[in-house]
Amino acid sequence: MSGTGRIALVTGAGSGVGRSAALALALAGYTVVCAGRRADALAETIELGDGQSMLAVPTDVSDPASVTALFDSITNRCGRLDVLFNNAGGNVASTNFGDLTHEQWMRVVSVNLNGAFMVAHGAFRMMRAQDPQGGRIINNGSISAHTPRPGSAPYTATKHAITGLTKSISLDGRAFDIACGQIDIGNAATPMTARMARGVPQANGSMQTEPTMDVDNVGATIVFMAGLPLDANVQFITVMATKMPFIGRG
Repeated sequence: MSGTGRIALVTGAGSGVGRSAALALALAGYTVVCAGRRADALAETIELGDGQSMLAVPTDVSDPASVTALFDSITNRCGRLDVLFNNAGGNVASTNFGDLTHEQWMRVVSVNLNGAFMVAHGAFRMMRAQDPQGGRIINNGSISAHTPRPGSAPYTATKHAITGLTKSISLDGRAFDIACGQIDIGNAATPMTARMARGVPQANGSMQTEPTMDVDNVGATIVFMAGLPLDANVQFITVMATKMPFIGRG
């Protein structure tokens, strides 16, 4: 292995925030395991890495067998895991709570919460067992972990749950030198936020366009968090477009 000799796993690495984080970690010298559902998208991420040390492991984080296979692959190919960016997530179109279907609810929960649990659990067990022991888990929360948008109950509920998961992992990881923190991202410019150009529902019922920020700011923040020694931790950090309507009343 080249670079730092440290191994990082990024889920949802085929696009958006995950791709930015994977590329930033690779450029910083990590060997990066890129996980995601689409092999072609992961290949594009690795190609953008331009020769950096990156591996693709197609993974469906909502499938326990697929997650088990992911960690078996990391063990066999890398031998250890130092950093997890637990990023994979999804959403459904803005829908009033009264009109949500069970299928919509479960679609979001299966990835954003169940998937996040299974990946963090696999990383925790690997970090606890390896020698030297320990590592860092960074969960992707969201601005929605603090304040919801209208029509976002499944996404908001799962992101609030990620905060509880982060705190629990932080406590249970102390004895094993496993640090766990959370990044809450607001309006990074990705395919997911492209719809903001058409307007986003506001709490007062209006539709407004919202400012975005370069997604590379997220990658830089992940590199900072990952690079701390294990006796220091960024427990929670918010990285957002400066002028987005989050602080105050818009």
